[in-house]
Amino acid sequence: MTEQTDSAGWGALDSLPGNPLLWVLIISELLVFGAFFTAFSAAEAFHPALFAAAQARLDRVAGGINTMLLLSSGLAAAMALKARSEDKVGRCRLWLAAAATLGIGFLVVKGMEYADHAAHGITLDTNDFFTLFYLMTGFHALHVVLGLVLLAVAGWKCSIENVETGTAFWHMVDLIWVLLYPILYLIR
Repeated sequence: MTEQTDSAGWGALDSLPGNPLLWVLIISELLVFGAFFTAFSAAEAFHPALFAAAQARLDRVAGGINTMLLLSSGLAAAMALKARSEDKVGRCRLWLAAAATLGIGFLVVKGMEYADHAAHGITLDTNDFFTLFYLMTGFHALHVVLGLVLLAVAGWKCSIENVETGTAFWHMVDLIWVLLYPILYLIR
């Protein structure tokens, strides 16, 4: 961390990697997704048959591919941070590019899934399940886009703090998907 960050007085956040302000954002985003998960569970409790029927229409394979893409991307981000900590800036940039490429792959698969749903008339207004599905996965996709921007900035301005900050956010994106995938696609 930079001396400026250390003197800012963020308390417990000072010991975390990257910019402490990012950790405030990460915590707030986890709370927002927690609210989404709670709303989803409550709605499912009131309409179990509707949720089961709607969930059966999801493409588990596409969700699984996206899980593998993001987990692989998270590994690439971790390798970027390792390379940067060893002062291997070029290698760090390559790992960040790999992480971003896999993240773009995630968005492509998600876009294909959305297009398939639209072709079958499944929209945000289809039912409560798909309203929550689109809100949660769409909000997550926006985080993927923001994460891609942060990874690009980390690659461009390849300081250890920038790489720590970008990869910390990227791992939050991974974590949210690792929770979303089973909740939306698998648990019946």
